[in-house]
Amino acid sequence: MFFGFDPSPSLLFLSNQHSKSPISDFKPFPQKSKISMALRYLTTTIINSGLYHCKSPLLNPNPKPHHLFASYFSTSFLITKTPKKHRKKHKKKPSPRTNHVQHDSNLIPHFEAVLRRDVAVRFVTKSKDYLSKQPEHVLLLDDAGKLHRELGFPRGRKVLRSVLRHPLLFQTYRHHDGKIWFGFTDFMEALIQEEREIMDSMESDRVTIVRKLLMMSAKKRIPLSKLYHCRSLFGIPEDFRDRVSKYPNYFRIEVEDDGRRVLELVNWDPLLAVSALEREFMVDEDKVKKTFKFPVKHGKSLDLEVEDERKLNLLNTLPLVSPYSDGCKFDLWTLEAEKYRVGVLHEFLSLTLEKRASIHHIVEFKEEFSLTKHTYQMLLKQPRTFYLAGTEMNWVVFLRDAYGDDGMLINKDPQVIFNEKLYRYADMHEMESGSDIVNK
Repeated sequence: MFFGFDPSPSLLFLSNQHSKSPISDFKPFPQKSKISMALRYLTTTIINSGLYHCKSPLLNPNPKPHHLFASYFSTSFLITKTPKKHRKKHKKKPSPRTNHVQHDSNLIPHFEAVLRRDVAVRFVTKSKDYLSKQPEHVLLLDDAGKLHRELGFPRGRKVLRSVLRHPLLFQTYRHHDGKIWFGFTDFMEALIQEEREIMDSMESDRVTIVRKLLMMSAKKRIPLSKLYHCRSLFGIPEDFRDRVSKYPNYFRIEVEDDGRRVLELVNWDPLLAVSALEREFMVDEDKVKKTFKFPVKHGKSLDLEVEDERKLNLLNTLPLVSPYSDGCKFDLWTLEAEKYRVGVLHEFLSLTLEKRASIHHIVEFKEEFSLTKHTYQMLLKQPRTFYLAGTEMNWVVFLRDAYGDDGMLINKDPQVIFNEKLYRYADMHEMESGSDIVNK
């Protein structure tokens, strides 16, 4: 008997059919024949008993043995991968895009908060500038969804979400053609008119700023496109390029061979060629002496005290180099050249509305101010005067003396006051009666 199988006489080969004892005369089959015969019998029994159901007549009626004995139980409970909580956590590689300029111990919160505020109001400021140039100050909502750079909303997001966050400033409406448009509210239109009046009243001051920028530039000329790109930094009006013709004694526009329009200085004014540091030097000499630090290298064997070391460093620091001098005459890596570049950036920041500028604004005037690619490292060496916020790739430099201990600007331009009021309205969802903001 093999696997409980009793060989039938009909399956046996009998040497003598008339023998009375057929079993006794039976000669066993070889081992391989027994196994093959048993498997054929077992297969036939399973198919005939209905344990194996053929779903399709095209399937092989004699499947392979390992298919017959396959497990019908789920193995999903088996852990085949390392659980997430047990996986080794890889630290992100340091990148200039994410690395902060300042160490956590050196962070100044109110300067860093200014950058976060800029991100929060980016849609308001950019949309205000873009819509102001559109006919009737409106834009088709479908077209607005393709202008994430111009309007300042995150790429891949719907512009409608940003519009609805500022109900006092922006609104949507359906035109008679069935399409949805968005534009300014009546309240925002009143604010735009108020800003125009501020621009008109401050025009003479803005002209002075542009004249000083031209006097600091290497060839006393700056492309109009650069001034237009940085117009919000200095409070220059949108139509300044058209207003230039009103001041022929100050400016002249030259068109280069490539069609680029360049603004040139007509007359040099010695009264304007006085930097903010020079004016402050007349008031507080000691404070100006501490503004910059150009240390003198010396051996430790001198064993200088703090006061003696400060006096020694003054030999390098003074005299300061005026930012209105010709920077091209200095050798690139000399001490005088570095003092000139530091002075130029100090004067540049003092001309801005909020006494700060981003790397993108500074790079715009790299050629005009004879700056080098080491400007970032140069500013880091002057922590008394400059504070760099943000990341190593996208940083903003602040003029520290222009801010108080509370992080507020000491002297605010009328345009800055208007911007702060606009930002407060942007955070409001409805007009509050009796609010101080309404009365301003």
